Amino acid sequence: MNPAVLSGRRVLVTRPAGQAEGLADRIRAAGGEPVLFPTLDILPAGDAVQLNALIADLDAYDLAIFISSNAVSMGLALVRSRRSWPARLRVAAVGPGSARALKQAGIGEVLLPKVGFDSEGLLALPELNRVSGQRVLIFRGAGGRELLGETLRARGARIEYVECYRRARPKTDAAPLSALCARGELDAVTVSSSEGVRNLWDMLGADARERLGAIPLFAPHERIAATARELGARRVVLTAAGDDGLIDGLTAFFARV
Repeated sequence: MNPAVLSGRRVLVTRPAGQAEGLADRIRAAGGEPVLFPTLDILPAGDAVQLNALIADLDAYDLAIFISSNAVSMGLALVRSRRSWPARLRVAAVGPGSARALKQAGIGEVLLPKVGFDSEGLLALPELNRVSGQRVLIFRGAGGRELLGETLRARGARIEYVECYRRARPKTDAAPLSALCARGELDAVTVSSSEGVRNLWDMLGADARERLGAIPLFAPHERIAATARELGARRVVLTAAGDDGLIDGLTAFFARV
């Protein structure tokens, strides 16, 4: 990678506070200037009584699935504040970021989709097609997609959710970002979730949204890209998953322009 390929480019990073520095550092390494503007707050979940009961019964489960790196950090923290992780409990993750977080936390053997780092990719694994009679615990944020749980139930599994965090729209002053858009001083937007894209649009006024829609927006999943298009983004670039995918997409795009 040419270390100066993003030279002079301002790149919006919308990851939650505390989770943006990895991508920001890589943008700087490529010569760019990251503009940090979190569009999601990650907050503790509410119902501690239900969570404690599920965690106490962890040994009774056959498989634990982590939907996101937030589910790993928040979910494992809840578990380990009360007990150790059962050695026999199989673990699966939806994407490579979650798998890396699990490995860093000492859980190295993780089922992971071969392609398509999403619920659909995980459901395509042979191991998740043979779950009849099994108890499956899904660690996720409050109000997540139902596809994974519904499909596993249809395949005969018994499903419970550990909703170990909740997402909220930050109460951030969007005026500096609106000013960057008005002056034409923002060159790219990176997003990492459909909810984060919706929050970004909601946090801006009509003029800023119109200007933002003309800026190249880099999304690591087609579902996120589709949300951005529906909201008015006119230059959406689909990338591979995670920070690697976003950086590869950014550098490939700006190497051509």
